[in-house]
Amino acid sequence: MKGVILAAGKGSRLYPITHHIPKPLLPLGNRVTLEYAFDRLKEINVHEICLVVGENEPRMKEALGDGHQFGVKLTYVRQPEPKGLAHAVGFTKEFCGNDSFVLYLGDAIYSDGFAQFRHQFESAGCANLNLVKPVEDPRRFGVANVSGDRITKLVEKPANPESNLAMAGLYFFSSALWQVLPDLQPSARGEYEITDAIQLLIDRGFDVRAGIYEHLWFDTGTLDSFLDTSRYLAGEELLDGGSTLSGAHGRHVVLGAGADVECEAIEDSVVMPGAVVRCKGKISRAILAGKVSAEGDISREIRFGDELIRYE
Repeated sequence: MKGVILAAGKGSRLYPITHHIPKPLLPLGNRVTLEYAFDRLKEINVHEICLVVGENEPRMKEALGDGHQFGVKLTYVRQPEPKGLAHAVGFTKEFCGNDSFVLYLGDAIYSDGFAQFRHQFESAGCANLNLVKPVEDPRRFGVANVSGDRITKLVEKPANPESNLAMAGLYFFSSALWQVLPDLQPSARGEYEITDAIQLLIDRGFDVRAGIYEHLWFDTGTLDSFLDTSRYLAGEELLDGGSTLSGAHGRHVVLGAGADVECEAIEDSVVMPGAVVRCKGKISRAILAGKVSAEGDISREIRFGDELIRYE
């Protein structure tokens, strides 16, 4: 089995930091985000991994190289323009060949591993197995309707859900996927959706299964979700990667290597490696990088130097 990680996204909801640092390389708990994906794949004995990259390709290759320092072997393919997950996966056909593969969204973090799901996929001999997670409000997700552990239908953000099983961003595929991708049509938003590809498998009689994931699953794409994930990974107090801090610190603070921070107090925030922060007030619910200066408080902001986005 091989691994495919989708890492071409621009991370626009984390601008301006992702103008300067590719989203898959952002530090979480003072580790590169993609390291967590590498760890989960190695746990299920997947070491050959194809990274689908975009305009971030030079930075990704510079930072990750061939992957040997992470215990994996990396291959890169480029998605020239963002046309959806299924479009991105299509560029990995040559890499995967006739092998089965596990598809991982590069900004997802999971609290527990996938060994039981690889076993379920291989034992069933199915074309596709998808992680699904019970959620309170399925209307915000792609939802799997199931019979036993077989998926009978996928519905994107249903107004009246028939199931509470949200698609949880990890997929096991056999080579059967390559049979349906050429027939995939763009969705209403103009993208080639992985859920539509899976629905094609179902419609053509392939065996598609659900693996219920009962553990924690984080999407790191927004200020709040990034900080919530950081809180989970870093623990309750200060996680210091080798920084200088002048000021009080509260809970859930991550300081990257070489950061230099002066402030009245800081809590529930992430300061990127090498950042220089001078704040005459308090810092809370913020992600900071570059040279940051503020005369008052910094709250619910993403900053890279003088560039910032403030959230209500």
